[in-house]
Amino acid sequence: MPVILPPIARRDFIKSSLALGGSVVASSSLGVGRDRSAEFDLNRVALLADTHISDNPDRSYPGTKWPGSPVKEEEHEWVNMADSLAQSAREIIELNPRPANLIINGDCALSRGTEAEYKEFLRLVEPIRAAGITVHITIGNHDNRENLWELLPFLKKDQMGVQAGVIELPHANFFLLDSGRKGILGEKQLNWLAQELDERTDKPALIFGHFNPYPNRGERPIKGMRDGSSLLKLLAAHKHARAYFYGHTHEWQHDQQDHLHLINQPAVSYYFGKGHAHGWVDMKLTVRSANLELYCIKPKHKQHGDRIQIVLKG
Repeated sequence: MPVILPPIARRDFIKSSLALGGSVVASSSLGVGRDRSAEFDLNRVALLADTHISDNPDRSYPGTKWPGSPVKEEEHEWVNMADSLAQSAREIIELNPRPANLIINGDCALSRGTEAEYKEFLRLVEPIRAAGITVHITIGNHDNRENLWELLPFLKKDQMGVQAGVIELPHANFFLLDSGRKGILGEKQLNWLAQELDERTDKPALIFGHFNPYPNRGERPIKGMRDGSSLLKLLAAHKHARAYFYGHTHEWQHDQQDHLHLINQPAVSYYFGKGHAHGWVDMKLTVRSANLELYCIKPKHKQHGDRIQIVLKG
């Protein structure tokens, strides 16, 4: 099953924050417990990807360079990863109603998923949990599941392994996949997904995995997952599978193949090209649609407030 970080009591948040090197004062600045009247909505989900948290909260990153990149050396824009996630957390906590669930779609860590990176990551997401929101995590190529498990003592042995599972919500079922560090689902997981989809035809299905299923059509030439074509073929055969959400390319994009929407989530923390959007997505579900709205870290960005509607029925 996926890594699930359940909500925590405020007193436990303060105790843990101090243990991880945070401060109680910082917790109040994130809005934890500020609005006791906030309600929770099972039909609202916050979507994040590629937080890329360093072990140093002051570290900034200039974006990734690659051979043939059209981004000039002087055009790279520096972004502080911890600040970006903290801002996203504040914005999500301030929503009313708050989303009952939040999904981080891979690459929580900046480099190789070290213990120090995950300590800082967990510190930054604790205010979200203290606000009553459940956090779900998929595995990306920069993640190390074993190091993350070590810091989650509440996990049981049967919860460790391939991080795939289902979140059942009132208007849709969410299927979280494990594309691992090498961008492959594998025959066993694809068979599991097919079986789970066959058993849950009563509601539309939204599928999440870190890797792009085909070569990126955006600015950076990133290959798709190794068995992405098998995944797309499987989803094409299930008409109630309405969308596949992925990160990895750090771009905000939307494609559609017949009934299946393909949503490329932007990175929370930085982008590959000058002027790219980075931030998080607010999803609101109804009986007939999933409505997405992009929240950019820079509110003046031209794509801030972009909306996409995914038809779930009809």
